[in-house]
Amino acid sequence: MPVTVVVGAQFGDEGKGKITDWLASRFRYVVRTGGGPNTGHTVHLAAGTAVLHQVSCGVLRPGVLGISGPGMVIDPFGYETELADLRNRHLLHGEPVLSERAHVLLPLHEIEDGWEESVRQGGSSSAGLGTTRRGIGPVYADRYGRWGLRIADLLRHEILASRLDLLYRKKAHLPGLPPIAELRSRLAEVGSRLAPYVRATEPILWGAIERSEPILLEGAQSVLLDIDFGTYPYVTSSHPTSAGALMGSGIPPQELDESVGVAKAYATRVGAGPFPTEVEGEMGEYLRKAGSERGATTGRPRRCGWLDLVMLRYATRLNGFTSLAITKVDVLGGLDEIPVCTQYVTPAGETLTDYPPPVAEDLAKVMPAYERFPSWPKFTERLKERLRREGAKALPAELRRFLTYLHEQTRVPVEFVSFGSAREDTLWMGRGAPSRMTDAVAPWSG
Repeated sequence: MPVTVVVGAQFGDEGKGKITDWLASRFRYVVRTGGGPNTGHTVHLAAGTAVLHQVSCGVLRPGVLGISGPGMVIDPFGYETELADLRNRHLLHGEPVLSERAHVLLPLHEIEDGWEESVRQGGSSSAGLGTTRRGIGPVYADRYGRWGLRIADLLRHEILASRLDLLYRKKAHLPGLPPIAELRSRLAEVGSRLAPYVRATEPILWGAIERSEPILLEGAQSVLLDIDFGTYPYVTSSHPTSAGALMGSGIPPQELDESVGVAKAYATRVGAGPFPTEVEGEMGEYLRKAGSERGATTGRPRRCGWLDLVMLRYATRLNGFTSLAITKVDVLGGLDEIPVCTQYVTPAGETLTDYPPPVAEDLAKVMPAYERFPSWPKFTERLKERLRREGAKALPAELRRFLTYLHEQTRVPVEFVSFGSAREDTLWMGRGAPSRMTDAVAPWSG
């Protein structure tokens, strides 16, 4: 059975959690590979809605190991609270596992995140990066600066004390730090409570590969927020790409078989940063309202815009997508027309089709060129019932043409379509095109 990775192909909030949960029924292991409590995966179940910040979506499925992997940064108190909430609501069906190599996100990091954002803003609220202030940037900085604490350290009290003391000396300039003795005691206690979940996760996955057991890698954040390949500096602090998922799980590159890119039929972005296809005014508000576009973690309203094929082709290159999952097609139903950005025109008159400018200030100045498609009908409950009963053959003809166009433009088959928030509102389209990266991407035009 294959190793499959689910990757967000836009600026985040594409529905990765829903697609991961839908696929998880076919897998024995589901591994979240990066990020921390700065992002939420919302999964709508018959028994209630689960918003997962640090726990893998795999725990919602019986018989599945839901692994929070070594590439993650974990707030141990938040992780414990999240598990308790799932258990109390009878939504915890799989087995939660926590990597001993994951780094620990501390209250210090949240304080530092807020302090850094204030420095960036310099008195102007519009000048910052728009971070969630959950401490993600600072904890990843400590990870790579070799100042960090790892989950395994919480179980070794002498090591915990030594490394926490060093960290406090490094962050002595920050205001409002909690008393070190109090935090040390709390960390030791939560480490003891989480100890039953802490495992060496890489050998578990290596053994699964040897036994040909299926593994699903669950992405957090998205390609255009990658620390290296996203719209820097308006990015996250990790690698939410297919390559990053391998690093964040400990799985060798040659074992990856499928890479599923998840994209909305339009696009959204939270926080600051360039967004070439952003739509403001009445239409932007319509998309926000119809798509319930608010962040699962912060509740912030998302900026809305049209689907951007320049970015989608770029994401395909970076990740080797073997298939696409297109979500929220129901939100666009009933519009007069549906614009899709096919290329950018720079101020110098240059045309860009599959490689966006690497400098955020330059990206903010491009003009998107659009192709416009006739909309499909509104997704009434009657249409949704037909799709649940009859499958892909019940898709409206206009939507079929839209999906075919995306396939033609990316050379990647659309394998999944989501038309609502419920778990069952997902279609498998089959595979009608080559799935290997060498066959699936158009000739490089750069």
